[in-house]
Amino acid sequence: MSRLCRSESDAEQSETLVEAALRVLNTADPVEKAKLGEAVATRWLQGSILEPYHQSLDFDVSDRPARLSNVKLVSPSLMPKLGKAGSLQSRQAILHSLVHTESWAIDLSWDIIARFGKQESMPREFFTDFVKVAQDEGRHFTLLAARLEELGSFYGALPAHDGLWDSATATSKDLLARLAIEHCVHEARGLDVLPTTISRFRNGGDNQTADLLETVVYPEEITHCAAGVKWFKYLCLRSKNPVTSTISSGDAEGIETDTQATEKEVEGDSQMVIQKFHSTVRAHFRGPLKPPFNVKAREAAGFGPLWYEPLAVKEPSLE
Repeated sequence: MSRLCRSESDAEQSETLVEAALRVLNTADPVEKAKLGEAVATRWLQGSILEPYHQSLDFDVSDRPARLSNVKLVSPSLMPKLGKAGSLQSRQAILHSLVHTESWAIDLSWDIIARFGKQESMPREFFTDFVKVAQDEGRHFTLLAARLEELGSFYGALPAHDGLWDSATATSKDLLARLAIEHCVHEARGLDVLPTTISRFRNGGDNQTADLLETVVYPEEITHCAAGVKWFKYLCLRSKNPVTSTISSGDAEGIETDTQATEKEVEGDSQMVIQKFHSTVRAHFRGPLKPPFNVKAREAAGFGPLWYEPLAVKEPSLE
């Protein structure tokens, strides 16, 4: 083994998760980004990466992750209609849109780790949850991009918009807002529309894409929304009582059990969290949420109607 290879190997073994996340974010090619993300996730989950971050070192996180310039970006309002999957052209357009979304989902997952994990003194479980999300998003991108090529197209063949990263930029200073907008509102919107998308592919005769969306992407996206809800709750309860910041990072139920003294307290905590969600979304998301809602999938993510139905109504004017 050469001295260079040995030094690179030693550097990898000593790097923290945040450093590894930054390497992913600084990789421009989405295919390579997904591969590197998978490797980093595997190392973290297997215990090869020991620490989430350096206690004494801080690293700058870029305002925008590295991206290739092969995808033509347009304003969301100028995006061409995707159609209803009745034609090959429409199926390609829908799939291209999904691939683009997943490419940003990879960046969003690693960004929340690198940008907020140390800054907000988040427990180890936070890092693990979003590593798993990042791993899923990378797999979704890889599978959907491969399927797009099987349909005779490729990622970059059509225009796309960067609305997801616009929201990330707007919430780059506030983890609570990032969780609410990106990992609750946008993720849940995906759950709302995916069943219709799946049906359209089936009706268009493309069962292979429909099966991929239904058996791989859809169930895993529910867990991604659940991660957003879970850590939004955690931050709200921690701000109410800093003692809860010491809950066991290895026990997902710890978030609830430390606050379950009485039913009245639990109900009060729940109302406080939901009210905070409403105020956060209204401050950082333009306009009301769009029904119809996928109540079953949202419920599976821990996201009951009280969280989102009031946000589907335009806030009354103060005038």
